[in-house]
Amino acid sequence: MKHEFIQFMLSKIPMGRFVEVEEIAAMIAWLASEECSFTTGGVFDITGGRSTY
Repeated sequence: MKHEFIQFMLSKIPMGRFVEVEEIAAMIAWLASEECSFTTGGVFDITGGRSTY
């Protein structure tokens, strides 16, 4: 990817950074754990605030 495109996409994320692989892995591990056993559904926004509804 071109550096300009990466910077453009990064500028759209209010958190000022891209998500880390470890952050996604931690969320998946939690979803699959007993700690999450009472959850029946949900929406997880991993855009760093880029998505607005």
